[in-house]
Amino acid sequence: MQTFVTEAVDWPDNAAALREQVRALVAEHGERDPVRRANSWTKADPEFSRRLGDAGLLGMTWPKEYGGHERSQLERYVVIEELLAAGAPVGAHWIADRQSGPLLLRLGNEELKRRWVPAITRGEAFACIGLSEPNSGSDLASVRTAARRDGDEWVLDGQKVWTTGAHVSHFMIALVRTEAGSERQQGLSQLVVPMDAPGVSVKPIIDLTGAHEFNEVFFDNVRLPANALLGVEGEGWRQATAELSLERSGPERYLSSMVLFLELVRHARTENDPALVALVGRLAAEAWTLRLMSASVAAKLARGEDPALEATIVKDLGNSYEQAIPQLVQAAVDFGAADTEVLRSVCFYLLQVSPSFSLRGGTREIVKGIIARGLGLR
Repeated sequence: MQTFVTEAVDWPDNAAALREQVRALVAEHGERDPVRRANSWTKADPEFSRRLGDAGLLGMTWPKEYGGHERSQLERYVVIEELLAAGAPVGAHWIADRQSGPLLLRLGNEELKRRWVPAITRGEAFACIGLSEPNSGSDLASVRTAARRDGDEWVLDGQKVWTTGAHVSHFMIALVRTEAGSERQQGLSQLVVPMDAPGVSVKPIIDLTGAHEFNEVFFDNVRLPANALLGVEGEGWRQATAELSLERSGPERYLSSMVLFLELVRHARTENDPALVALVGRLAAEAWTLRLMSASVAAKLARGEDPALEATIVKDLGNSYEQAIPQLVQAAVDFGAADTEVLRSVCFYLLQVSPSFSLRGGTREIVKGIIARGLGLR
């Protein structure tokens, strides 16, 4: 039976300098609104993303040939951790930098790589992922969006839903059915779809807080060149599930509510309440444990290993942690007291949006099934 083994992480020598660089950048250009700083990796600010690109903080591990900087996975981890802890508005470039760029570098043809990857590193190209569809729930294999060959082109028709950031994205990597009559995981491929292609339309989905992060995306006779195919035709299921492992273990899986925790610490300093002190200690200890687990996955990735199981465990435990924080704060704090306005506003915002945290990158049920298989329990 495989288990999660944490390890001491050999942080790079320049980690402290990197942290100072990010903190200075955030202080100069970052988000000031405490509510927007919560769950910040869904908050888009294209100008801030371009500034990160100018500073060499996007595409950090990618080849210089494609605009990258050939730095280590752990250097990138330091930067991501600092950005999220500060609540910086990184949502515009987030998916492109985290998973779409690496996927293009690994599986893309030269035309796709040259078109998109350097622009991602500059903070000028943003991406979204076309997976979920209406009436499918968590059943990703029930994809019905279809692409057929017509000479040297693909013709794409269908719909995606809950597509994060589609309204600010320049391209989508979409999982589509390219083999007519195929079912489930068979006959699926990935296509790179420019969001300004004729026939692509985006409709906003407004959440409980009035924010626009999710979208429906419609494809109506969208024509794409043959080289829009990413990887191997018919291998889309394997490619897409491998891609998901890239997004399951990062610090975003436990830092979405960190701004609220920091506001709780500030509040606890002014109160003589042992229960608040105990809660701060508990949440700090859990965050430190999750950080060690997440960083251990990053270290394994840096060695070229495939810690898919460990990444999934981090996602599941991290989601539980970041969803619990607003509930625990609500139960512990008297919001009728003075000087709790900021704490209250951040807490109430996260109470509304935190149920969605465990949907991102795979629902709780899907994730637990993956963990059970990895542990040999099913």
